[in-house]
Amino acid sequence: MFKTVKDVMTEKPLALQAGTTLVEAAQAMRNHDVGNVLLLDNDTVVGIVTDRDIVIRSVAEGQDPGQTVLAQISSRDLTSLRMDQPVEEAVKLMEERAVRRLPVLDEAGRPLGIVSLGDLAVERDPSSALGQISEAEPNR
Repeated sequence: MFKTVKDVMTEKPLALQAGTTLVEAAQAMRNHDVGNVLLLDNDTVVGIVTDRDIVIRSVAEGQDPGQTVLAQISSRDLTSLRMDQPVEEAVKLMEERAVRRLPVLDEAGRPLGIVSLGDLAVERDPSSALGQISEAEPNR
């Protein structure tokens, strides 16, 4: 039996409104021990911001993270998944789009989960270096 996205996704992804400042987003990411946040317009996912985006698209450009909001630096051309899709489709989409994370959305575009490259590495080959790193406890 094949596994579906639901079997490997991380449920309840961090999701914040578009007007959230980067400082607030970074604090939420730290508190939830994640490297990304989904961008919401009301309850619908409209983008994603990673910790790297905050550094490259804002801080390195001299923007004030206390004044800059998520909407200003988010990636908006999102590819998403449904819970019932096979894991192999997630792998293919990540390869084609050269992304490391894909949000899992319901029919209305609301967030249900997120699938990361690490989730797929653990699923496909838990003994691989990436699989082992992905399963390890974070270094704080």
